[in-house]
Amino acid sequence: MHRSVSQDRWTAERPIRVVLADDHAILRDGLRKLLEQESDVKVVGEAGNGREAVRMVRTLRPDVVLLDIAMPELNGVEASRQILAQVPGTRIVVLSMHSDSRYVREMLAIGVVGYLLKQSAFEEIVEATRAAARNQAYFSPAVASIVAEQFRADAAGLREEPSPLTPREKQVLQLLVESNSPREVAEKLHISVKTVETHRGHLMAKLGIHNLAGLTKYAVRVGLTVIDG
Repeated sequence: MHRSVSQDRWTAERPIRVVLADDHAILRDGLRKLLEQESDVKVVGEAGNGREAVRMVRTLRPDVVLLDIAMPELNGVEASRQILAQVPGTRIVVLSMHSDSRYVREMLAIGVVGYLLKQSAFEEIVEATRAAARNQAYFSPAVASIVAEQFRADAAGLREEPSPLTPREKQVLQLLVESNSPREVAEKLHISVKTVETHRGHLMAKLGIHNLAGLTKYAVRVGLTVIDG
């Protein structure tokens, strides 16, 4: 999912704090050097295995974790699950060699906000990092096609079901998954931020979904929004 990303929240004085989690030291070193050329990004930690990544995120509380799936001691799937359970506000972007749909679906189900392949251009990694910091979903084109295929496979059955959401909850859901903050949603709908948060809580409870990736998947599947190619 590609979205244009405003950088006005992040500056050299308040950069996006990133942890890199990959067992290849050379890759981490190269990625850190490239990321730190960006004035609004700061790498605050590097982990060489999944257990170290979980401990580091718990201690450093970064904005974004760039994480590989294939890591020793604790793989990226389980590391992501533990990170999001222990530090729920963390935004995880998978940076992996694996484009297998099983990996993509499992990581999305856990709650990662982005999934890129390691052969992605550096500019795409930076854009995904900024998107994740703003709680926006971002997928490599090859990964987006896997996600879209899964959505299409599930769409017919869902569209036939009556929606459990009220019209206002649908409006709130669409605006939230289209990368609007609660304050922006409140301004657009002329309601209070507290009311937006209440609607978000109600729709999450109704849908049994507790993360942005799940809400985005649901919204696409029922036709409230689309994935940009």
